[in-house]
Amino acid sequence: MLNFIILQASQNLAAGVKTGTATAQPEGIVTGFFDMAIKGGPLMIPIVLLSFIAVFIFFDRYIAIRKAGKVDPRLMDRIKEYILDGKIESAFALCRTENTPTSRMIEKGISRIGRPMADVTTAIENLGNLEVSKLEKGLPVLASVAGGAPMLGFLGTVTGMISAFYDMANAGNNINITLLSSGIYQAMVTTVAGLIVGIVAYFAYNILVTNVEKVVFNMEAATSEFMDMLNEPAK
Repeated sequence: MLNFIILQASQNLAAGVKTGTATAQPEGIVTGFFDMAIKGGPLMIPIVLLSFIAVFIFFDRYIAIRKAGKVDPRLMDRIKEYILDGKIESAFALCRTENTPTSRMIEKGISRIGRPMADVTTAIENLGNLEVSKLEKGLPVLASVAGGAPMLGFLGTVTGMISAFYDMANAGNNINITLLSSGIYQAMVTTVAGLIVGIVAYFAYNILVTNVEKVVFNMEAATSEFMDMLNEPAK
């Protein structure tokens, strides 16, 4: 079929040259992104929706994660000074002012001062798990978009080629490139659109995961420093 399509296209181009219209853009050629999306058929609707979902999740999570990662580098030094001076309320106030996952974990640890170290550690870890879950909100959906969009594109490829073969079978001996163009457009456009959305979502997902890991590392470092501070009097 591919050889026939190429031959038919060559014949159409030759006919255009003879009529002096070879330099004119053939009627029906896609001239814009919107027209191309329409050529992709109904499967373009879920692919476009997935692209909007991916963009929304990325910017929403990116802003939230960046905000969570902004921690005063002197936070632990100031908290240590307050606790050693017995100014527990001042340490609480400082953590509430920071209002980051790290400060909330330290605030939880401060509220458990005086209890067994195991209780303090457990309280901090439980809150830390909740904070990480909040940061990772939406990431599974973004991962699903990265994997699902190309699959929808390939589905469009299959349905488009089926449509092209169906039209070719019904046309009998009256086959021409225009008759097959609808199915071929659907096959190619949905494939490209699905791959573009999937690739962008894949990179967006990995960017967010990397940023979350950085925040988690800072949370663990601050927690470790806090627990070492509580252990100092026992040394």
